[in-house]
Amino acid sequence: MRKTGIIIVIIIGLILLWGWSIYNGLVKKQEAVAATWSQVENVYQRRAELVPNLVAVVKNYAEYEQETLTAVTEARAKAAASTVDMEHFDETDFTHFESVQKELGNSLNRLIVSIENYPDLKASENYLNLQAQLAGCENRIQTERQRFNEATKVYNQSIRKFPNMLIAKLLGFENRPYFEADEGADRVPETF
Repeated sequence: MRKTGIIIVIIIGLILLWGWSIYNGLVKKQEAVAATWSQVENVYQRRAELVPNLVAVVKNYAEYEQETLTAVTEARAKAAASTVDMEHFDETDFTHFESVQKELGNSLNRLIVSIENYPDLKASENYLNLQAQLAGCENRIQTERQRFNEATKVYNQSIRKFPNMLIAKLLGFENRPYFEADEGADRVPETF
């Protein structure tokens, strides 16, 4: 009888160690998603910080529709105010965050297209520097979004695999959403 008790204690101990190991692995992967998300927010923040400088340079050179500058400024304000709480990260928060970032990107694209009418501005060293920095930001945004998707994939796969899914469901680990391509991204853009 005593041997049976020892065996039961050992089995329970092994099950607890197994659960502990799975839990720690899931936490590590969840933290990797949070860390990569932080990088995504960092590069979006950098872009938001460049926008006022770009608007100021353009205002000094161009005398065109105030509407375009207002749209960029408003989109930047919305993007800067939009945050996602990684502790309560759900599809709705993610979709809202991504939509305000897309709005800022679209308004910046409209601004860049409008600038084509101002040859002096396009030759300005300040403008060229800001444009290069914005292009670099957009590239970093794509890179960080890709890294976020990779970390999210590892995490999501981990919480869906058996036997991890037992611990994940028991302890409330949930799937994280991915960044997805914009609607129509598979079509070649029209030139102006």
